Amino acid sequence: MNGKPAKPATTVVAGDEVRARVHDTTRILEVTRVIQKRVGAADAATCFIDRTPAPPPEAAVPVARRERGAGRPTKRERRVLDRFRSGER
Repeated sequence: MNGKPAKPATTVVAGDEVRARVHDTTRILEVTRVIQKRVGAADAATCFIDRTPAPPPEAAVPVARRERGAGRPTKRERRVLDRFRSGER
């Protein structure tokens, strides 16, 4: 909270910046108003501004596709796919 470690029971005031690690993403939230009792998610979302930067675009990796219903690849097709995945020619 505001660049310092905080315990779960730390009180917040309007204007505080809260950083929270959620899965692999660090969320940055600015508190705009404090509520005294539990409310629904839609009401709670009006109490902060999300300043989390947009995630970087993921690199598109070509994926080998088979026709639907073509069944399991043959041994020769698996070798070709393995060579393609490893970058060999």
